[in-house]
Amino acid sequence: MRIRRAEAGDTAGIAAIILPTIREGTTYALDADMSEAAALAYWMGPDKETFVAEEDGVILGTYFIRPNQAGGGKHVCNCGYMTNRAATGRGIARLMCAHSLEHARSRGYRAMQFNFVVSTNERAVKLWQAMGFTIVGRLPLAFHHPTAGDVDAFVMHQPL
Repeated sequence: MRIRRAEAGDTAGIAAIILPTIREGTTYALDADMSEAAALAYWMGPDKETFVAEEDGVILGTYFIRPNQAGGGKHVCNCGYMTNRAATGRGIARLMCAHSLEHARSRGYRAMQFNFVVSTNERAVKLWQAMGFTIVGRLPLAFHHPTAGDVDAFVMHQPL
């Protein structure tokens, strides 16, 4: 597995991962009907560094890293991760998280914060906790899940 910075030629592979996740509407607070162009603009925007995890030339996961806030909050970064459904359970999200933590440290970030982890995304919550993140806040009923109704979202944090 190789993790590298995303390139312009990776958009089809990235779209194949992020669009199904966005359409499902269970883990990201994004418009499930957003266009492919809008999804790619969000994921690969100029405010982000975007990476892909690939194996044998196939993109199996992607993540972005960016400052969580501007000005006085720019020493804390934020990330988003998505994995190809066919590759779920292979440790790709764990590898991307480890890579992002190392990259964040190399960029001088002093903490990483996830602003909105949907509580029903139990695999992600457990993984982030295993990777050293702590739930530092709960946003009651902040996410409208398509099948579970209104559920909580967590703010998760890790000092670097």
